[in-house]
Amino acid sequence: MQIGELAARTGVPERLLRYYEERGLLAPERTPAGRRRYQESDVVHVGTIRALLAAGLNTETIAVMLPCVAYDAGRLLPQCPEMVTRLARQRRRLDESIAGLEQSRRLVDALLAEAAPATADAGVGIGRSVPVRAATAVPLSPVG
Repeated sequence: MQIGELAARTGVPERLLRYYEERGLLAPERTPAGRRRYQESDVVHVGTIRALLAAGLNTETIAVMLPCVAYDAGRLLPQCPEMVTRLARQRRRLDESIAGLEQSRRLVDALLAEAAPATADAGVGIGRSVPVRAATAVPLSPVG
């Protein structure tokens, strides 16, 4: 199949499929005229790439992991022990990111809580400035 058909079947734009090829994630055959020719298996291969991207992995990591993962009916199935190690590292990075986002949310919540009385008194709404109360301190602590 040609790139347009693969794009239609996977829902991935042609430009992104070319990018996957540049990154070593796809390796289509070429016709004598230089046109890309994809196999039926590339439909599943693109699904695997998309699932790994959705898991937060970058294309460099995906290129290494692709031989060690199967994709079946929307499920990623690890096939190599080293993949489990890489996934555990990714899980730790995700946990650290989540902790950082939760800390950011707590700080925003604290700022909103401090601003709420002042904005209610001043009649401040969306798009208007919020008065800052000088005596209000929001505790800041470093993230993980």
